[in-house]
Amino acid sequence: MDEAQAIAQLKAGDISGLQILVETYQIDAIQAACFITGDRAMAEDIVQTAFLRAFDKIRGFDETRPFRPWFLRIVVNDSLKASSQQSHNVALIDDVDENYAFVLQQLNENTREPEDSIEKEELVTEMRQAIAQLSPSQRAAIVMHYFLNLNTVDCASQLNCAPSTLRWHLSVARKRLRNVLASFK
Repeated sequence: MDEAQAIAQLKAGDISGLQILVETYQIDAIQAACFITGDRAMAEDIVQTAFLRAFDKIRGFDETRPFRPWFLRIVVNDSLKASSQQSHNVALIDDVDENYAFVLQQLNENTREPEDSIEKEELVTEMRQAIAQLSPSQRAAIVMHYFLNLNTVDCASQLNCAPSTLRWHLSVARKRLRNVLASFK
């Protein structure tokens, strides 16, 4: 079954079509929510709820458009709401390294020496701490643009802002990340 068939099933009221969408988009959605909220358990709850909300709202989905941006908009919006309910700067729990295990795995795939591995692990920790210092809207902009590879127009649309506002969020976020990561060399 492909995505179009799954969406057709959902529109017909058959929830079994949700399985293919979960298998296809769950990892990206959890990663995005986790980066925005800074909490893996919360991210998983947000994504689970987002899939159920997608099922409830699927009748309003335009099949001529891609599902991924539509769904990730739900995830990002819910993550932003959850983050704003917590606080402006969410501290990540240091002992929850599984939140960023995928980053470590990608960085360690090409490790040749033990020193490289330690250095990369330190970089991931620094990156995690730097991202945690961003506001929820800045984290959302960074996640959507750099981790989900959405273009500026799509990101701005999903955040309900003008492309110039999104570019401003990205610029401020990059500047803050540069300042925080400058000490790591």
